[in-house]
Amino acid sequence: MIGLVTAERGIGETALADALPEVVVVLFAAVTHLADPWFLFGLLAVAYWFAGDRLAASPRRAGATAVAVVTCAYAAVALSKAWFAAPRPPGAVGPADVPTWLPGLLSRWYEAQVLSDGFGFPSGHATGGAAAYLALALLYDRAWTARKRLLAAALVAVAVAASRVVIEVHYLVDVLAGIVLGGGVVVVALWLAGDPRFRGRNASRGDRREPTAGLDPTPAFLLAAGVSLAAAGVALAGGHTGEVVEAGIGIATGAGGALGWRLVDGDEPAVPVRIAVPALAVTGALWVGAYALAGSTGVTLAATTVAVVAVVGLPALPERAEAMSNGRD
Repeated sequence: MIGLVTAERGIGETALADALPEVVVVLFAAVTHLADPWFLFGLLAVAYWFAGDRLAASPRRAGATAVAVVTCAYAAVALSKAWFAAPRPPGAVGPADVPTWLPGLLSRWYEAQVLSDGFGFPSGHATGGAAAYLALALLYDRAWTARKRLLAAALVAVAVAASRVVIEVHYLVDVLAGIVLGGGVVVVALWLAGDPRFRGRNASRGDRREPTAGLDPTPAFLLAAGVSLAAAGVALAGGHTGEVVEAGIGIATGAGGALGWRLVDGDEPAVPVRIAVPALAVTGALWVGAYALAGSTGVTLAATTVAVVAVVGLPALPERAEAMSNGRD
């Protein structure tokens, strides 16, 4: 489907990026981390585990739904990239033009940021950033005011999108499409989760005042798994090996999220730090291992599924452990 999104789709943004001072480009290379998958899922996991009722009426439901939203966003990216198969800008391939004043360690970091493989349309960072920060602004609805939350979300999403153009790993159209796709995913996923603000006239005023109280992220997780399955089929048909792996991780994440949510009732208190810290280390290791072992599809899928089940099911662990301890007594 590359004919629908051409390889030469730039409008002169590369020349503008080349004209920027090197220090500005380096700063934008750091900004792009705000929508790295590892950062977003780590941020969402911490919010899911630790948020209290000062942030949302049902912080566990809000947090799990935010994770489901971003899982849907990455599934949509995987399907879109496999479908359009549009290449990145030439500058993303390399060699990297690393500023000479950067020290050795930062030079290697910078080079890793400005070189990217895979397809370019739409931008995964722009999609994931828009979906994640908009979801956080909508779901943690007791923080600040709605205007401040939405403004902050928009600023971060736009900064991330701009960073992808500045470091020349995406064209402008890639990030604009990503922002639109991410916003659309939020609407669909929250509608599936039962958010009364997206259910129209069927929602009562009481539901609208406490929109997170009845959320169920399961349908959104299952949608992510289904879209990722479609992405895997498209990628296989096109011979895009890398996209098959990404789609497989999406299937495992969606299925793992749905399974993990079955372990909790949604009303659990915040996870104690003594449990969260080792859990974050274990799940993080599993997540990194899933990508490191991308050549072994079965191991990758298993590691991802276990990691996501553990992340989503963790709030139920303290109560279950206490029940087991009382049972032994």
